[in-house]
Amino acid sequence: MSSISFGSIATGLPKDIVKQLIAAEKIPLANMEGRKSKISDKKGLVGELIKLMEGVKGSVLQNGSARSLRELQVQTNEDIISVNADKNIAQPGTYQLEVIALAQKSSAMTAGFEDPDESYIGVGFIQYYLPNGDSRELYVDSENANLNSLAKLINRDSDNGLRASVVNDGSGGDEPWRIILSLEETGDEKRAEFPYFYFVDGENDLYLEFEREAHDAKIRLDGFEIELPENKATDLIPGVTIDLKKAKPGEEFSLNITEDSDAVTEKISGLVENINAVLKFIKNQNNLDESTDTSRTLGGDIILQSLESRMRATVFKDIQTEFGFKRFGDLGIKFQRDGLLKLETEELSNHLSKNYKLVTQVLTGHFGEEGKTKGFIDHLGDTVKAALQFPNGLLQSRKRSLQTNIDQIDRRIVNKERMIEQKEKNLKDKFARLEGTISRMKSQGAGIQAMGGSNPVTQLG
Repeated sequence: MSSISFGSIATGLPKDIVKQLIAAEKIPLANMEGRKSKISDKKGLVGELIKLMEGVKGSVLQNGSARSLRELQVQTNEDIISVNADKNIAQPGTYQLEVIALAQKSSAMTAGFEDPDESYIGVGFIQYYLPNGDSRELYVDSENANLNSLAKLINRDSDNGLRASVVNDGSGGDEPWRIILSLEETGDEKRAEFPYFYFVDGENDLYLEFEREAHDAKIRLDGFEIELPENKATDLIPGVTIDLKKAKPGEEFSLNITEDSDAVTEKISGLVENINAVLKFIKNQNNLDESTDTSRTLGGDIILQSLESRMRATVFKDIQTEFGFKRFGDLGIKFQRDGLLKLETEELSNHLSKNYKLVTQVLTGHFGEEGKTKGFIDHLGDTVKAALQFPNGLLQSRKRSLQTNIDQIDRRIVNKERMIEQKEKNLKDKFARLEGTISRMKSQGAGIQAMGGSNPVTQLG
């Protein structure tokens, strides 16, 4: 009598029947992962565009006002003075200077000794007076009775305004080692009455052999003599700090402060580069051909069209100035055939040289009777804000929308995986029960057949 072949399991079904069924159930998961990957690519590109727009924002913030845009150039005799001009305060101008004398501090030098460590100066004390009339006394015992130790004792008192240095006077004599005492501050009002030395039993007498009195610096500004308490002037010219380096009496020289057109041109060049980075990104995304997978790029996306349109409208926007309505392009910035901006640096420099005020008003606006007008950088800032403002800016909104789609797919994937896991468990349980049932039926059929009856399992076939 014929019978059914069940293979390796009682049911005769394929060994991996559950695996095959679950694999079919997982096909939608692969599709969801594919869609998620494409959306993630788009989100990454939006993130790149946001970074490029943040570069434009940085230029706007750095140059958004006439003060921040402005740079000054200083020309002078750098051997005699150094100058720092605060661009927010200083004004262009030409000044005549002469440094007659540098300010100096009170100083004195002691008599000489043979050795800074071994020569014995004796035991005693020193007394000195400060410019405010206060007096100080410093006791010197036998353990500190040499030049180096005495200098350390003086310098240890940080409040005395006095500093001591042990030096070799370079004379080549038998007793070249001396102490130089000096006040820390310069000027007539900082003149010091130098110490009295009271020492006994020293190898040599310790006394001040040379003294130099403090005095103010003297300069001439535009022919008028001025005294300064130190070698730095912060109030002579508003916004200008002058450090005196060398006295050159009788030698007059110029200090010229001018607008730094080259520095401003460089700033505008950086701004144009940042704008072009955005326009180039948009152009590259919109360069489509038969091989372009638009499901993974932003080519033809409405946000690119909208952003490019706004950027171009900003460049062509009319700007109100004291000299009439102007445009950014009037400064030497033009659109090229490839859609990018080109800065003619020579033309911009010429505009800056001829009418610096006009250029700054085109770029940053000006204050008129009706308040502050907007310049190109102000309008560009509005465009940047419309793109980057959180949460509803053009790019931020698109990025959030793409992330929402990704999150939704992730949730669907998790739910689907949970369902598949449960289904796999149920299928395994069902097939296990089926196999048990078939096995029992086979066993019963074999018993019936042995008693002369027909096999019910065979009849099922």
